[in-house]
Amino acid sequence: MKDGFIKVKAVSPSIEVGNVAFNKSEIIKEIKKAEGEGVKILVLPELSLTGVTIGDMSNNSVILSACEKELSNIKFATKDSDVLVFVGAPLSYSGTVYSCAIAIKSGEILGVVPKIGKMPFLKDYITLNGEKYPLGTDILFSASNMPNLTIGVVVGDAVSTPSPKGFFLSELGATVIVNPSSSFELVTSDEMRRASFTSKSYATASAYIVSNPSETESTSKNIYSSHNLIVENGEILAESKPFQSKTGDCVSEIDVNYLASKRLSKYESNPALTSVNFKLELTKTSLTRKVSSHPFFPKGKEELANRCEKILTMQSRSLAKRLTASYSSGMVLGISGGLDSTLALLVCVKCADYLGWDRNKITAITMPCFGTTNRTKSNATELCKALGVALKEIDIFEATRVHFKDIGHDEENHNVVYENAQARERTQILMDVANSLGALVVGTGDLSEVALGWSTYNGDHMSMYNVNSALPKTLIRHVVAHFAQNTEENVKNILLDILDTPVSPELLPAKENGEIEQKTEDIVGPYELHDFFIYNFVGKKFAPSKIYRLALYAFDGKYSEKTIYKWLTVFIKRFFTQQFKRACSPDGVRIGSVSLSKSDFDMVSDFSYKAFLEELDSSLPCAKGGGPLVVEGLK
Repeated sequence: MKDGFIKVKAVSPSIEVGNVAFNKSEIIKEIKKAEGEGVKILVLPELSLTGVTIGDMSNNSVILSACEKELSNIKFATKDSDVLVFVGAPLSYSGTVYSCAIAIKSGEILGVVPKIGKMPFLKDYITLNGEKYPLGTDILFSASNMPNLTIGVVVGDAVSTPSPKGFFLSELGATVIVNPSSSFELVTSDEMRRASFTSKSYATASAYIVSNPSETESTSKNIYSSHNLIVENGEILAESKPFQSKTGDCVSEIDVNYLASKRLSKYESNPALTSVNFKLELTKTSLTRKVSSHPFFPKGKEELANRCEKILTMQSRSLAKRLTASYSSGMVLGISGGLDSTLALLVCVKCADYLGWDRNKITAITMPCFGTTNRTKSNATELCKALGVALKEIDIFEATRVHFKDIGHDEENHNVVYENAQARERTQILMDVANSLGALVVGTGDLSEVALGWSTYNGDHMSMYNVNSALPKTLIRHVVAHFAQNTEENVKNILLDILDTPVSPELLPAKENGEIEQKTEDIVGPYELHDFFIYNFVGKKFAPSKIYRLALYAFDGKYSEKTIYKWLTVFIKRFFTQQFKRACSPDGVRIGSVSLSKSDFDMVSDFSYKAFLEELDSSLPCAKGGGPLVVEGLK
């Protein structure tokens, strides 16, 4: 259960309606199977001991006696098991028969949760086989040695109507809701379940484990399909689709530490009325759940296309609002032939079209200097012409050389002064041209650069409004590609070549053959790794050791342990030491759940990164039995 992961399972055992002894045997088989899979929480359907289609026969004394007897046998069968299992059975209490979920672990019944409509409270003890057990609608089952694992139970949660029970248990502290359910199949039922439980889990910042009856139930009235779900904070981790298998095995790993962090600002402390503690054997949970190597964008083509189109709309509309609010009469931006400035230009074009402005109110300025290559310059100018925007070319060679002379810098010294002077000269030109036109300077820097501080302070770091500030580099690539696929052929061809150009600030002279000398990813590392780090560090608030573990899993076969460790270390150092740039960055609209704008992310600029590096190193396997991974060239 390292890093808060716990393996859980929903299953729909084969049953014979009313044959409690047979059903008990099938349940025990599933418990043993789950134990072999490393599962710690197993959820069975509602009335799994009798069959949910038992109807009024659940009140029969023969059936009730059989259930009580077989629960005792299941309890005994789990004596040496570390699986917490939730079994469904009808039980009699105070003259009424309730559909109950019985929590059993290590040869003990921990508690009984009845199904009661409209959520009235019930709190008492129930006697089974001469022994008393907690009975209640508000019981929470808490792992004493895994603090963020607290389980609430909702029996038979209705899909078609909102249920307050899960919200109530979440407010009491439940991070996981188990749902022994009895949902039958209609042609749209699976869609409704997905929508219902993703919504409920997201609204409560919890995980839902949903187990429905199998198709071995009676079909006298309805058919059941073993459609089971494991959902975490609105994301489906695992699903056994309807009629896919008779038992609907559905296994994944819930991250309760992540859920607990999501809940910090959501719920106040509100202890449960009834709490039952249990212990788990703390073992490392092997991961089978999907961990996306590119978490900022979806994988499906249609969904990705829709996402890209919505992003372009959000960017252009937010820019339109800033232009009208500031009474600006145009837009000015630097265009380099790189990805970021290309997207910013496309956003400006969409904004002008939306406002009904002529595109010549967009002034794109290319400012060649020491590192500019023919390829990027050509792409920048040809794109501007194809889009019909106003284009200026202002070379900054002489202005930069004059500046070097003024400050006594040797032009042959290609240090940070040499690079940053070019970036600041370009920003000065953009600002002055914008002033002369009554226009607004549109920024181009992206979220990946913002996180790493990969910009020149008061150079490309500065603008009047930054349309890309909430988009990571990997997502920008897809947005530009989406635009290319939906535009004129001449524009498309230019965009495709820009997409094929290495990412570079072009602040160092090109190679003799004219190729780009300064490739960003050779210096700071692969952007797909850094975007993965950003998403999990800022968005999910994971510790570096957990991010490292997940990166190994997500990028298995692509990056080595040392490579991931090296760039994660670089990310941590740069993220903290470059906060001073983020603290005074221009406005930019929030696009997704991760934002580093000064209004969304609050951190002092002299925050130390040492504790985070120490946490990473202390958790890593030693390279040769002594100390963290040794990576050449990493200081």
